[in-house]
Amino acid sequence: MSNPIRILLSSGEASGDLYASELLRELRKRVSIEAVGLGGARSKAEGATLVVDLEEISVIGLVEVVRKIPALRRAMNRLCEEARTRKPDVAILVDFSGFHLRLAKRLRELGVPILYYVSPQVWAWRRGRIRRIRDLVDEMLVILPFEEAFYREEGIRVRYVGHPLVDLVEADRTREKFCSDLGLDPSRPILLLLPGSRRREIELHIPALRELVEKLRQERPELQIVMSQAPTVAASWIEAALGETISNVRVLEGGTYDGLKHAAVAVVASGTATVEAALSETPMVVVYRVGRLTYALGHPFVRVPFFSMVNLIAGRKLVPELIQSDMTAEAIRTEVEALLEPGAAEEMKRALREVRAKLGGKGASARAAEAVLMFLESRSSGLS
Repeated sequence: MSNPIRILLSSGEASGDLYASELLRELRKRVSIEAVGLGGARSKAEGATLVVDLEEISVIGLVEVVRKIPALRRAMNRLCEEARTRKPDVAILVDFSGFHLRLAKRLRELGVPILYYVSPQVWAWRRGRIRRIRDLVDEMLVILPFEEAFYREEGIRVRYVGHPLVDLVEADRTREKFCSDLGLDPSRPILLLLPGSRRREIELHIPALRELVEKLRQERPELQIVMSQAPTVAASWIEAALGETISNVRVLEGGTYDGLKHAAVAVVASGTATVEAALSETPMVVVYRVGRLTYALGHPFVRVPFFSMVNLIAGRKLVPELIQSDMTAEAIRTEVEALLEPGAAEEMKRALREVRAKLGGKGASARAAEAVLMFLESRSSGLS
């Protein structure tokens, strides 16, 4: 294709922005592209023109989304106007299904071909969405090994490309350098806390983590406690949530993979970070809370035995999960204490290596880029 490929790109969360940016990088190695849409700093750094910044619409929970409805509507309208004006060759929608399946309907009406990269978790809950995917999406590009068979059995065109994080999760600093940068003692164990990448997660998770820090400072004074600050999280949110306890915590801005590599144990908010911890072979405790009403409304529709992606990929319980009311400081402390024992830590590391093996080899973003180009070629030749 001699002219630049016009892409409408949309990713409504921090993890999706990461995957989208890596896909853009691989596409630019191969062809000339013009990408516009919804995303964050990473997509922008890879040349995407943002008509909506993901910070405008960041939200979790069934109930909490109500406050964001006006912003979500504005974002939807802007993206559709871009599609109407620019007539993109393809729309690439990354995860974020509540928004993207509605967007897909409107894009379909405009005649825009749709690729969905990173599957919504329809295999876990609200399986009725599969009908909408079948009607609206031209092809799924999935990153988890069990998703390919799931979609194929549903009669949906699908390609498994592997998990992009396999290429990305790698520490840059030695333990000595990392500890020097944060004012830590390299001879003492590190506990890493990853409370989440959204403001609501910070508000819901840090109270229990603050209590955990206070307990451990008294009971395990040799532990050095570090809290990771995601790129989408303001330092002021963490400061407000920790209060005076922040004096007992080192806040890590960026370099999360270094933190995971050198931590003895991590306490990780369920989501993409659990896969990052698994790829780092870091013993972990998975935690998560949503608003009470959101949990009450959503929990009956969950159709999987585990919450954490690590356990779902493994097909068995490898890491402890403390969800909703089970997420207490005392429960987390008990699990952390157990994983500080060398035998338990090594056993979990061996199990996490099994998870890594199931996520495909390196090159997932490159395979995704090739899949995009094959899709466009098939449409241009009339074979789709």
